[in-house]
Amino acid sequence: MKVIAIDQGTTGTKAFTLDDEGGFADVTGFVHRQIYPQPGWVEHDPEELLGHVAAAIAAAGPADAIGIDNQGETVVAWDSRTGRPIHNAIVWQDDRTRDVTARLKADGAEEQTLAIAGLPLDPYFSASKLRWFIDHVPDAAELLREKRLRLGTSESFLLARLTGEFVTDVTTASRTSLMSLDRLGWDENLCRMFGVPMECLPEIRPSAGSFGVHAGVPVTASLVDQQAALFGHGCASPGDVKITFGTGAFALAVAGPARINGSRFGILPTVAWRQLLEPAFFALEGGVYNAASAINWAKGLGLFQSYEEIGRFEKDPAILRGLAFVPALSGLACPHWDRSAAGLWIGLGLDTTRSDLMQSLIEGVALRAAEVVAAMAELLPLSDTLSVDGGMANNPYLLQFLADVTGRTIAVPSSTDLTALGTARMAMRGLSVAMLPALPPPGSMVRPVGTEGPEARRRFAGAITRARGWKTD
Repeated sequence: MKVIAIDQGTTGTKAFTLDDEGGFADVTGFVHRQIYPQPGWVEHDPEELLGHVAAAIAAAGPADAIGIDNQGETVVAWDSRTGRPIHNAIVWQDDRTRDVTARLKADGAEEQTLAIAGLPLDPYFSASKLRWFIDHVPDAAELLREKRLRLGTSESFLLARLTGEFVTDVTTASRTSLMSLDRLGWDENLCRMFGVPMECLPEIRPSAGSFGVHAGVPVTASLVDQQAALFGHGCASPGDVKITFGTGAFALAVAGPARINGSRFGILPTVAWRQLLEPAFFALEGGVYNAASAINWAKGLGLFQSYEEIGRFEKDPAILRGLAFVPALSGLACPHWDRSAAGLWIGLGLDTTRSDLMQSLIEGVALRAAEVVAAMAELLPLSDTLSVDGGMANNPYLLQFLADVTGRTIAVPSSTDLTALGTARMAMRGLSVAMLPALPPPGSMVRPVGTEGPEARRRFAGAITRARGWKTD
């Protein structure tokens, strides 16, 4: 048996294969354009995404099934008759609807979104972006009248064009602010609140199951990239937790068969996955908007040349030397949910070097992740081990600092492509495979050695307060 995993992420699309003996191979990858029409707006070309996904599947060769993971909250609007997108995709990072969500919050609507969907009012989630198409794209109103308007997250567009089926999965639907976590179906009241016609939305299916057929090969898995990574890490028991350090840093912890309400701590309940006809499994989620994106931003500024430069530092932690960086370059997500917060360095002096700046930046990403883990631990007993993946999992300083500030052992898998591995394994589940190939053992374990964690977290909390007071609007 061989399955294809398509990892359709924020910056690119990658293809991998997994066979029934556990052989996991990288096939190909494509980078797509990042489109910035205005400050705070982020878009992708849906046709470019589709072309890359189709090419990645073709490059992988013959297979028994295909699994696709997606960006989560990125949205597309298109004409059901022609399949043509009527606008660029609006990416999860985009904040063009923050006035809309702020107005709804001021009207007291957040209580309803938290109760039904488990999500706060934030432009990060899909609902307000889906409504934006109707209000601002001229073709949308006519297509809506003719019952040809399709509104969905990015993978529903990809699946519609690849297989002809207008569908999404339960994990992706749970990120829209339009799905009831209790019923696992679109909620009429939330759709009315956001002004998103329910008839324009895709059918919700399990994460592992039938999503149609492309080029003679069944698509048997579709899910959000973060949930795919959770599955790829082998997290299966309540309290198992992983952090993926990609464009942002996203922590997920398995909660079990029942939803846990985390709104008091800024933590989001979400669906981990649903396999075939089995009951859904839930998770706790906490996102940090800027992780690798902050590193890449700093590289663009010329603060470092090669990634080897920022893997180790000779000096004591920057935050204990009075230098802190808050990576709120797109605002603050969990547990603060403050889009007005700004990226901020505190403690600069004439003796501050580029190396100091980078050390504090990496610490800032780790400390933001530690905030999320601490908030999760208020709701659910977490494992003493954090499993991490993503590009920044290759940075030794980040791993050691994260171990020290969380007081937990950091497990680094032998593969950094856990998202694709989870997608491939879910595709096998969609074929009703009962016994999946064994997961590879961790590549390394990083244990805490420092005792400065509480002091570092205390100082960082003060920096967060300043970042939230520095309004960008």
